[in-house]
Amino acid sequence: MPDSELLDTLRNITAEDSNRAIKAKRIVDAIRKEGSWRWVGIYDVDFQRGLVVNIAWSGYSAPSSPAFPITQGLTSRAIAGSRTINVGNVADDSGYMTTFDSTRAEIIVPILGHGDRVIGTLDVESEHLNAFDVEAQALLEESARVLQEFWAKGK
Repeated sequence: MPDSELLDTLRNITAEDSNRAIKAKRIVDAIRKEGSWRWVGIYDVDFQRGLVVNIAWSGYSAPSSPAFPITQGLTSRAIAGSRTINVGNVADDSGYMTTFDSTRAEIIVPILGHGDRVIGTLDVESEHLNAFDVEAQALLEESARVLQEFWAKGK
């Protein structure tokens, strides 16, 4: 069972009556702290404009591509398949779009809206190979389900 403390924290943040940007930053900070991962970001998926746009990030640096086409990177596979993409060694994946030179593993978890349409993504990166085991993936996927409420409350 995924860690209920993180999930409770995320539920509390999404229920707050505060500005979206503030909530987004608190969300990524909570997730990053939970897994001691190097970088965490959440993104809006805008099909109308064909873009994936960063909402908030937590880590040592802003994303190198704060907005990019929905057809690029590992994110494109997560969006197209409405499923998690977990890459243990990004150097072995031709679809990887370099964000940080030190990234070794990355997981992209789609956030699904009505009709299972992808409305956002959770992007977590590590400098360690194979950083996202079955338990980490399950926790991040359950976090994504909790975060549906963040998107449901609108922009």
